[in-house]
Amino acid sequence: MQTSGPTSPAQTTATLDPAEVARFSALASDWWNPDGPMKPLHELGPARLEYLRDEIKRHFRRETLTDRPLLGLRILDVGCGGGLVCEPLTRMGGAVSGVDPSGDAINAARLHADSQGLSIDYRAARIEDIVAAGETFDVVTCLEVVEHIPEPAAFLATAAKAVRPGGLLIASTLNRTMASYALAIVAAEYVLRWLPRGTHDWNRFVTPDEMAIYFKRAGIDAPRFTGLVLDPIRDRWHLSSDTAVNYFASGAKV
Repeated sequence: MQTSGPTSPAQTTATLDPAEVARFSALASDWWNPDGPMKPLHELGPARLEYLRDEIKRHFRRETLTDRPLLGLRILDVGCGGGLVCEPLTRMGGAVSGVDPSGDAINAARLHADSQGLSIDYRAARIEDIVAAGETFDVVTCLEVVEHIPEPAAFLATAAKAVRPGGLLIASTLNRTMASYALAIVAAEYVLRWLPRGTHDWNRFVTPDEMAIYFKRAGIDAPRFTGLVLDPIRDRWHLSSDTAVNYFASGAKV
């Protein structure tokens, strides 16, 4: 299996854009640098993990569990990058697999996991490879990935095939609103320079209404939506009912 570079095809497909893979491959050495290009992901990490933990516990009726609440659950993180989500989910007890078409990102993920003494099943692969192998998981996550995909409906339909019946599909992305254009692109990329210019294409952002349609077509129950909002005064992210910019969608496999 290729592990030293992007495994993307030469041309854009419905579920993968090689230019996006190359962009994130070039940042592979900085995935775990909290002050580097991935700083925004590190900063929203605590709120994102709070959501994942509580949503998974709620769905599998594990609300009373505090120590390793994800123990025994098979979890697949699609577009895992350097493993920023895979590692904490593993520490919560999950049997975690992470897939990404960037071999460079997977190499960075493996090196960091090894340095932490964590056993995580990382693969330089696409979600199509997982589905072709017939693998299914209790939880499949697609976090900050959908907005980089040419055809999110096709991508989510494929990801849903890796969710076992009764399992959970969780996606997070950006809403296509004027607020998201102002904050996620103009402010984040051009004014504050939190992200490299060109990181996002506003036309690829997905509204909650569109996400609900994609989930339904994929055989997933109507999703629960939760917003993710930055408090500029406290300089921290928190969960909210406001889905105008960032949001999560969570639904069960029918």
